[in-house]
Amino acid sequence: MTDAHAIDSLGWERRTFVPSDAFRSNALVSDHSLYEEASQDFTAFWAKQASELVSWSKDWHTASEWNLPFAKWFVGGELNVSYNCLDRHVLAGKGDKVAFHFEGEPGDTRTVTYAQLLDETQRFANVLKGLGVVKGDRVNIYMPMIPEAAIAMLACARIGAAHSVVFGGFSAISLTDRINDAEAKVLITADGGWRRGEIFPLKHTADEALLGTPTITDVVVVRRGGNEVTMQDGRDHWYHELMAQADPVCPAEPMDSEQLLFLLYTSGTTGRPKGIMHTSGGYLTQAAFTHKYVFDLHADTDVYWCTADVGWITGHTYIVYGPLANGATQVMYEGVPNFPGNDRMWQIVEKYGVTLFYTAPTAIRTFMKWGDHEPAKHDLSSLRLLGSVGEPINPEAWMWYHEHIGGSTCPIVDTWWQTETGAIMISPLPGVTTTKPGSATFGLPGIGTELVDESGEHVERGGGYLTLTQPWPAMLRGIWGDPDRYRETYWSRFSGRYFAGDGAKLDDDGYLWLLGRVDDVMNVSGHRISTTEVESALVSHPSVAEAAVVGALDATTGQAIIAYVTLRGGFEGDEQALRNHVAVEIGSIAKPKAIYFTPDLPKTRSGKIMRRLLRDVAEGRNLGDTSTLADASVVNELQRRAAEAPAED
Repeated sequence: MTDAHAIDSLGWERRTFVPSDAFRSNALVSDHSLYEEASQDFTAFWAKQASELVSWSKDWHTASEWNLPFAKWFVGGELNVSYNCLDRHVLAGKGDKVAFHFEGEPGDTRTVTYAQLLDETQRFANVLKGLGVVKGDRVNIYMPMIPEAAIAMLACARIGAAHSVVFGGFSAISLTDRINDAEAKVLITADGGWRRGEIFPLKHTADEALLGTPTITDVVVVRRGGNEVTMQDGRDHWYHELMAQADPVCPAEPMDSEQLLFLLYTSGTTGRPKGIMHTSGGYLTQAAFTHKYVFDLHADTDVYWCTADVGWITGHTYIVYGPLANGATQVMYEGVPNFPGNDRMWQIVEKYGVTLFYTAPTAIRTFMKWGDHEPAKHDLSSLRLLGSVGEPINPEAWMWYHEHIGGSTCPIVDTWWQTETGAIMISPLPGVTTTKPGSATFGLPGIGTELVDESGEHVERGGGYLTLTQPWPAMLRGIWGDPDRYRETYWSRFSGRYFAGDGAKLDDDGYLWLLGRVDDVMNVSGHRISTTEVESALVSHPSVAEAAVVGALDATTGQAIIAYVTLRGGFEGDEQALRNHVAVEIGSIAKPKAIYFTPDLPKTRSGKIMRRLLRDVAEGRNLGDTSTLADASVVNELQRRAAEAPAED
């Protein structure tokens, strides 16, 4: 142990929530048996999960091969991921079970059963074959949140083609880069999709991207928006026309456990996207395990809703592969949470009787800003478990979620994981874990976590760098086409450990508290302060719905803390009161030098706050790329306010 912490720990949360007797009595897991089993032999533990949760066409001979930093799981085994998600449920007599309740933003609906999903997937797999797609090829998917997006992914898995899904809000340049890096053969897109009551065109953006993609031979276009598009003869095909002609039967081909299932691109520090590689057997095992046990899934009765987009890893693992492998019934929603009103999400929860709800902290804080009265309009009593994903959740947002959405009865599973990890790594088990608002609690069974300092020495209490100490089934298998970058990015900082750049702290009870990216740690007068802690302190004030904090260059302190705050409805901003509140909550060293009040924060279309742009604003620099923002006008307004009201000492 060492006293040299990588990140200062300024505040601690004392409230605790024990699983209720009512929840525990019906929970899949209500004791520590899974943890005990995994601690004895984590490889054997994962082998048991693979045997119980996944159907194999050929047994593996070796559970795990670990040649740091490269892993293989269930070596020699064969399976088909699409079969596991579809065929086996239909063969078990569950073809009439609802796979997706689809809710379009305009209010149109579709009910898709497992039998229907299997039929569509088989037909589209044959469509892909007819376009020359073979095992090992890459297929790009650029779609709105509609069932055809999941169908396209499952069809690729059925024939062994790796899919690369690109979020529908990304620009033409982003799409071009991802197609070219993967050397994709086919692009699947749509004419457009619905967002905020209007059609956003996808085919037009795709056409622009395809001007620089020599490997694309064919484009399949789903008709969703009904907007006018240009179809290029010989290259572009309507989905519905191809499907009408497709053979209805396409047997699921057995794949090696290490067959590449998908690429998913994530931003790199150099600006060049990284194609994260995930394979089949290990990924599906951990996806199914975590979805079943973290969400306490009772597949025959639960209605599960993950609000993510399939363009992100959360959509891959917790909309497509994990839930479908477990035979779950889901809600899929196409649009934004405030169309036509701020209560749209809660209207959907009530309509479909959602029992398990999984969303992001930034969405929760937005709901807080809109007011308690919005969820109060609807009967949310069907909910029995809530989840949080995407970034650390501050304690007051956790409490609001608990009280106003969960009725103070639903356990909350605050989950930490990454595109690279493939599945949840740190989370409560809802029938077992006593939770603390804002803490992801502990590593799941079979996961090795350790906090270390700058020198790689163990940290028992306080802040440090979060590392993973042993391989796990869903781990990334590398970066597409660049094994050296894989080693350098994830395995070079601390010898023998995986480190992807997140900070955390440990309290006296061993609970883990995620502090966000270490890139976002601020150096203030020699103190290394996490933006997450200051943001949590600000949001704990009753007037604040959301806050974003950045460190700006300062001649005196090295960096000064600059805060951007969105208020709850009915409150007025009091900068000095908020500065003093932060000092009381976590210490005077963390008092923001300046606070700017804003009706909104610059966010990507997935809801992530763009702190890089906020630093640009704070330091008076020209803005970088704003093409991924949901509303680029937000940063222009912040620039204006910063210019008119310079920070005071």
